Amino acid sequence: MEAFISTMTITYIFLALFLSSDIGSIPHVKSLGINYGQVANNLPQPDKVLELLSTLKLTKTRIYDTNPQILSSFANSNIEIIVTVENEVLSQLDDPQQALQWVNSHIIPYLPETKITGIQVGNEVFTDDDDTLLQHLVPAVINIHNALSRLGYSNIQVSTPSSLAVLQNSYPPSAGSFKSEINGIMYQFLNFLSTTKTPFWINAYPFFAYEDDPSTIPLDYVLGNNPNEGMVDPYTKLHYDNMLYAMVDAVYFAIAKMGFRNIEVRVSETGWPSKGDTNEVGASPQNAATYNRNLLRRQMANEGTPLNPRIRLEVYLFALFNEDMKPGPTSERNYGLFQPNESMTYNVGLTSVSTTSTSTPSSSASFTLDSSATKTKVKP
Repeated sequence: MEAFISTMTITYIFLALFLSSDIGSIPHVKSLGINYGQVANNLPQPDKVLELLSTLKLTKTRIYDTNPQILSSFANSNIEIIVTVENEVLSQLDDPQQALQWVNSHIIPYLPETKITGIQVGNEVFTDDDDTLLQHLVPAVINIHNALSRLGYSNIQVSTPSSLAVLQNSYPPSAGSFKSEINGIMYQFLNFLSTTKTPFWINAYPFFAYEDDPSTIPLDYVLGNNPNEGMVDPYTKLHYDNMLYAMVDAVYFAIAKMGFRNIEVRVSETGWPSKGDTNEVGASPQNAATYNRNLLRRQMANEGTPLNPRIRLEVYLFALFNEDMKPGPTSERNYGLFQPNESMTYNVGLTSVSTTSTSTPSSSASFTLDSSATKTKVKP
């Protein structure tokens, strides 16, 4: 048994060195993004949203479609935007000609005036309830990338965001591994990312872990409060004082175990709900403000994860607005930093934002994160 433990320890230390030795070559990321969801019937017009983002000094956003009104309104601005291919379209993009037609009709008309920097092909496809979607993912990703290259826009990155549920194990971080049933397609996808130098995007929510086990998991740890005892990975001896970083490093280890070490991990969604049902433990304006405020503080400090401390973790907050038409539990409709009338849900200190003329800033102003996808989030 002692020999086995010793061998495992050496293996994990090797993986840690394997990961960190090459990741350092990835350029520093120096901005924060926010998800701009539209599953609501009361949101401000895109030109007003653009003004809001400019006031907040945010220069990166992500939408869950290719809304023409948004793409047109964001033209000639300094906002970089990531767009999304809806899941129901993936099967059509198996055909290279269909993919070329999709790019020609949904992307090219807005370039270069609108700064489209990325295309997310589907949303959480690896864990979608429709298993047939997965077989279309890698061909669709490759075909869209090839179409962009053919049209002279190979600088637009093509990837897909995954739920943390793609991991079979995530604790401790060094035990991170992908679910065996998706390993074949995941290898193909990672090979594409490695070849094109494109990041792996993960939707990571410490809130879900705390909600499922609030009596065991310390709230300070999931919120990222300092100081807190946190946890030490028994194999790498790395100390984690917040769960989000542990989740990200678990993905790094899972990628390394597939044989890749030059793929950067970025967070496409993370946040905390300001309201929830009675069984959604921890959903409150106070916790949401604390989680997001701590995350912003770490971003301003250029923090990386314990495994890759030199690489600032790029994060997209979830999300800009509360979305009243989202299905699922109450929390799904209450991740937004702002209410639809542009008043803050709660204050996280991004900037002093003037609210609508009929509202006044208060201590209840809130910074929440919400998804723009119509489906509910997938718990790990």
